[in-house]
Amino acid sequence: MIPFVREIEFEYGRCDQVSPLIRRVIADNPGPFTYTGTGTYIVGRGTVAVIDPGPDIPAHLDALLAAIEGETVSHILVTHHHADHSPLAGPLAQRTGARIWGRAAPALEVSEETGVQLDAEDDGHFRPDIEITDGDVFEGPGWTLEAITTPGHTSNHVCFGLKEENALFSGDHVMGWSTTVITPPDGDMGDYFESLAKIQARNFQTLWPTHGSPVREVAPFLAAYVDHRRAREAQVLAALAQGPARIKAIVPVLYAAVDPRLHPAAALSMLAHLVLLVREGRVICDGAPGLNSEYRLAG
Repeated sequence: MIPFVREIEFEYGRCDQVSPLIRRVIADNPGPFTYTGTGTYIVGRGTVAVIDPGPDIPAHLDALLAAIEGETVSHILVTHHHADHSPLAGPLAQRTGARIWGRAAPALEVSEETGVQLDAEDDGHFRPDIEITDGDVFEGPGWTLEAITTPGHTSNHVCFGLKEENALFSGDHVMGWSTTVITPPDGDMGDYFESLAKIQARNFQTLWPTHGSPVREVAPFLAAYVDHRRAREAQVLAALAQGPARIKAIVPVLYAAVDPRLHPAAALSMLAHLVLLVREGRVICDGAPGLNSEYRLAG
């Protein structure tokens, strides 16, 4: 079982000092994929970095501007292009004069064969002022952030390590309250496993997800995160051992304990598992893997 951390004390629009170097303001956009809302982080004092400005909600912009009044924003850092993370970067940049760092939203052509459609949760027009590469360093007085590319949830996902506190701003790559949705064709389960291993190797002391509370027991949490994915993979293989099947028949069985509102997202995560299993030659299907494909065990 994943030792989820779901308790959190906050008020919308309030700026909380959550560590010596980190402040957080939570946007009023709760939901089944955002938990209590988007947590925007402010790193440092005087000259600061803002991580994941969040959705384009005027009240959230006002709260952020109030929190940094009299300070200079040197960097606006975006973990990825989803609409609960990146849209407010532009308005915040206009008000502060800061530049935006991140990785551009991918240009995807989604075919009907995959059964996947990009939805309104994508900020498909996100284009940073400066494109981040793995290992880029951002500095201010008393703080140092390192970009760590972590594709999987999206192809352009980036986490940010805070050297002085051995902490990681994990975006949606790792969340304390829930597992992460992997949505093909942009999300990739193989990339996700590799990115999890990359973060595990860094031995961070604390994870600060964009949604929910921090993760303090990092090593066992990440191990449980990986074990959960591998167990889900084994369940998919076990289901196919009963005979050929389609995703829509497997999801209600394997995700019976999950909120039905999340079943469409679960179907996409299952597709991500099956894309990887087909790539590895462990499962086969006719044509390209899609939500409506019929899958069967290889051999």
